[in-house]
Amino acid sequence: MPASQHQNPKSDIEIAQAAKMRPIMDVAKERLGIEAKNLEPYGHYKAKVSMDYINSLKGKKDGKLILVTAISPTPAGEGKTTTTVGLTDALNHIGKKAMCALREPSLGPSFGMKGGAAGGGYAQVVPMEDINLHFTGDFHAITSAHNLLAALIDNHIYWGNALGIDSRRVTWRRVLDMNDRALREIVCSLGGVANGYPREAGFDITVASEVMAIFCLAKNIDDLKERLGNIIVAYTRERKPVRAKELNANGAMTVLLKDALAPNLVQTLEGTPAFIHGGPFANIAHGCNSVSATTAALKVADYVVTEAGFGADLGAEKFIDIKCRKAGLKPDCVVIVATIRALKMHGGVAKNDLKKEDLKALEAGMSNLQRHIENVKKFGLPAVVSINRFSADTDAEIALVKEKCKALGVEALMADHWAEGGAGAADVAKTVVKVIDEGKANLKLLYPDEMPLFEKIRTIAKEIYRADDATADKSVKDQLKAWEEMGFGKLPVCIAKTQYSFSTNPDAKGAPTGFNIPVREVRLSAGAEFIVAICGEIMTMPGLPKVPSADSININAEGKVVGLF
Repeated sequence: MPASQHQNPKSDIEIAQAAKMRPIMDVAKERLGIEAKNLEPYGHYKAKVSMDYINSLKGKKDGKLILVTAISPTPAGEGKTTTTVGLTDALNHIGKKAMCALREPSLGPSFGMKGGAAGGGYAQVVPMEDINLHFTGDFHAITSAHNLLAALIDNHIYWGNALGIDSRRVTWRRVLDMNDRALREIVCSLGGVANGYPREAGFDITVASEVMAIFCLAKNIDDLKERLGNIIVAYTRERKPVRAKELNANGAMTVLLKDALAPNLVQTLEGTPAFIHGGPFANIAHGCNSVSATTAALKVADYVVTEAGFGADLGAEKFIDIKCRKAGLKPDCVVIVATIRALKMHGGVAKNDLKKEDLKALEAGMSNLQRHIENVKKFGLPAVVSINRFSADTDAEIALVKEKCKALGVEALMADHWAEGGAGAADVAKTVVKVIDEGKANLKLLYPDEMPLFEKIRTIAKEIYRADDATADKSVKDQLKAWEEMGFGKLPVCIAKTQYSFSTNPDAKGAPTGFNIPVREVRLSAGAEFIVAICGEIMTMPGLPKVPSADSININAEGKVVGLF
């Protein structure tokens, strides 16, 4: 058996810090044909590709688009980003011209639940510490643009409120790129007349911001500015919407975002080019990198590997029904990532017992993978299953997964890119190319634009989650109807829901049935052009766990970051 995860003594950050990175100017020129004049370097190993150059690519033929998604995540780990990086390296390893397009990690989970998010083992993007921390400042720009708008709203009310904003109906919350539960609900403008009118408010995490969603869906600077202007920030006493452009906010917001809008170019450990740009969460937003990065990658590479957040029920559904719908993208193949460990966990095995062979639990857990495969097929897309190898995987377990997948009409392959880099995922790469060459992809959106908003929510709940129905109070349904009357009825919907289950109960593993999806709240993202439906007990400002990753992150005597994954 090849080397596999947990047999290598080095941590991800140690592997990344030992890497011999190439100057990013050389990577851009030699691998993508992008000249130095079209790059804005951020040191030696990061650069932004100019929007002028990206705009000049219009008319060039697109490469093939590969979407990487996964089973419902578990504490056992699946490795979706690692697979995205490893598969891209593997495509180059077998002689193809490939690059990947990924999301930027949020500081919230980097210091909260899981540490870094730049891949793992020998399938990483580098410089790993930069990518996981401040990177090129994109998220800071998004945070600043969002909070500038919040400040302008309160300032407008303070100086006479010419627009007649009802301070009780300000819908624009503030954001921070950190998990901070104490800021979920706040009262602002305390301290007397000089500080304005006290009102209830709150914070979301930056990656849940509508500005982030707009940033990732905007095609160019003009589209960005227009979308920012269309953000509805409040309502008057007569329930008339107030938009950001009425506050003259979108021009200044665009100025803060103009540099950030250009995609960031970095490299993998094997020198493969990678765009890392934008990063909305998939459980509370649409969960995929920027349209500008994906479309640019398709112009400069023959194969582009991108990922959608969490399981296919969240990330892939939103990638298709929101991003593909708006940007005209059409994936040629979907790779569904799983581990035998995670499948056994979906079959009821406790985390501490995952190293033991358990074919019965594995077969039960396959129900989760099966449902994701079925869902991908509903979108008219061919699938390949990539199983991340772990040292405890047995031959019998591997054979069972392959047999079950074959019965579902998809091929499952073992991948060892974590330990071996691109060479470890060569079989997956060859199969993906074969599937693409068969030309069977025929993208189908799940619902038409004309379907009523609540019916769109219900369609996702029934078709993708396999719920009996979606439920909502009269106030929620009335709000959706009001938005339809305002002209927003054709927008897609973005479900905010736990990533750990098809249901809204995070403990319901496998493929649960016999449940409803309760819609607790709906939010209109008029600039991003989708409706957010908040289902169950999902939080748009996460909290830190009892022992956050921040506890182990430090800097050593040599000035190196330690403990970041």
